[in-house]
Amino acid sequence: MIPAAVLLGAVTAERLAELWLARRNTTDLLVKGAREFAPSHYPAIVLLHAFWLAGLWFFGWMHPLSSFWLMIFLVLQALRVWILMTLGHRWTTRIIVLPDAPLVTSGPYRFLSHPNYFVVIGEIVALPLCLGLPWFALIFSASNAIVLTVRVRAENAALIGLRCRS
Repeated sequence: MIPAAVLLGAVTAERLAELWLARRNTTDLLVKGAREFAPSHYPAIVLLHAFWLAGLWFFGWMHPLSSFWLMIFLVLQALRVWILMTLGHRWTTRIIVLPDAPLVTSGPYRFLSHPNYFVVIGEIVALPLCLGLPWFALIFSASNAIVLTVRVRAENAALIGLRCRS
């Protein structure tokens, strides 16, 4: 089996599992009275990540892997697990705010206000570079920067609203 295809298969399985978890957590949070903020940009996030992964399969499945960038990518996956464990049932791919819940300030949130976006930025660069696709990393990094600018502003506004009510 080709190592790049194995890696992309693992990333695809991870992303599908994350979507399942996010949907489950979103449903549970909404039942508990949480509210979604700024849902209009969410389809752009989904499309960006779907095209990123599909493009990696199309262009990179037969490429040799760069050990250096693979290690960077694996470190980012460890950070992703830490984030998911820290947020627990509150982790979702949407901006969902539970009104009476305090902000998470433990785990990686002690160091960064948006550690998940740090990981996403790194992944969008590292995985294409792992597959020898620097132009792909550049194109999707620029696209991701645009989407994340909208996302972080919306999330910060939602969290400021939460802090003001506390």
